[in-house]
Amino acid sequence: MSVDSTQTSPRTQALAEAGRSVDLIIRAKRALLPGGIAAAEVAVADGRIVEIATGEDRLSTASAQVIDVDDTQVLLPGLVDTHVHVNDPGRSEWEGFASATKAAAAGGVTTILDMPLNSLPPTVDVPALEVKRAVAGPKAFVDVGFWGGAIPGNMGELRPLHEAGVYGFKCFLEDSGVDEFPPLTPVEMGADLAEIADFDGLLIVHAEDHAVMAEAPSASGRKFSDFLASRPREAENVAIGHVIDAARATGGRAHILHLSSADALPQIAAAKAEGVRLTVETCPHYLVFTAEEIPDGATTHKCCPPIREESNREALWQGLIDGTIDCIVSDHSPSTAELKLLDSGDFGAAWGGISSLQLGLSLVWTEAQRRGIDLAEVVRWMSAAPAAIARVEGKGAIAVGNAADFALFAPDEEWTVSATELHHRNQITAYDQRTVSGRVTQTLLAGAPVDFDTPHGRLLSAP
Repeated sequence: MSVDSTQTSPRTQALAEAGRSVDLIIRAKRALLPGGIAAAEVAVADGRIVEIATGEDRLSTASAQVIDVDDTQVLLPGLVDTHVHVNDPGRSEWEGFASATKAAAAGGVTTILDMPLNSLPPTVDVPALEVKRAVAGPKAFVDVGFWGGAIPGNMGELRPLHEAGVYGFKCFLEDSGVDEFPPLTPVEMGADLAEIADFDGLLIVHAEDHAVMAEAPSASGRKFSDFLASRPREAENVAIGHVIDAARATGGRAHILHLSSADALPQIAAAKAEGVRLTVETCPHYLVFTAEEIPDGATTHKCCPPIREESNREALWQGLIDGTIDCIVSDHSPSTAELKLLDSGDFGAAWGGISSLQLGLSLVWTEAQRRGIDLAEVVRWMSAAPAAIARVEGKGAIAVGNAADFALFAPDEEWTVSATELHHRNQITAYDQRTVSGRVTQTLLAGAPVDFDTPHGRLLSAP
């Protein structure tokens, strides 16, 4: 870092005249701006981006600290991960806000939205939201927002939760895995979406159909193929049809979580073309792994819906490329080693969830390169797109007025994942010993480097 005292630009001069000074200037030979990757200088004041200079323009101020980013790294906007299970309070032995947000920062994620279930109490009313905020506030190393939950009987809590600042409401159409967060029927989901549409909120749906699941073989034992058969594509396809019907009928905004079944892509594309207010996410594990490569007993790879065949993976990539799938988020769903049943390898009884919060950018970038997809597109899927879907303001792009949240990323650096070196509380991941391309070298939140010692994250509320 160095200090430059040459003449200030007109905008930084105007800031000075208004009694504000530029705190930081980042000079990058490669910065990912909304128009693409270019050499740029980015000025930060009071935690926000106040000016960007490109080409021959230069920013300088005597009062600013300067970070020079060499040409082996790209200055990226901080990623936005809208699907994180922090499990705090109540099941903090599974994760917790301190470890989760450190892992996020180490992976270039500067904003997470916490899921409403697996914590105790679940976030299904305003008092529970306040409990969660009180727990998260002192521990957050990145910015944290919250989803509310939609469960049977809490329709009257949805508007108060919206007014209290949740970003939307999660529901299940199949068993959630925890008793305190029961699923909705399709009829209940439609009624809740009608209520949510009245205040233009967002319903996010775990889309596996209970009736189809009831007819599928039960999962037990070590064979991954048996587990895969227990959660067929048809369960997703039918449930997504229910979501589309409800969104069409109510005019409400609906979002499909963790899309696994590529068979659903045609009906999703048709609904979007019709004008149904529908968005869709998928996750790194569906884009990296294939069912064919998962060993029997490898319960580290259990998640719901499951990882499917190679042809399905390639169709999901095509769905991203053509815009049918909108974004990529982690669905970080950790647990203790004991709950993963690593010794017995019983897919039927093990907890379902893959830990990847720290790894997403490297994982997706590694696979994207193999398919000729550029870094700008990857970051759009993992930053601007999820921020837009959840309406997380001031995030997702290096643009004037946005939060000064950045990740420095070395796209050509190869490294091997070691579960024991991750910040996740339980150092278990399906990606252990996997070689990936691209490493986050530093993360800045509101213009300040995340130091992993002192939490400076803020609690966010939806507009």
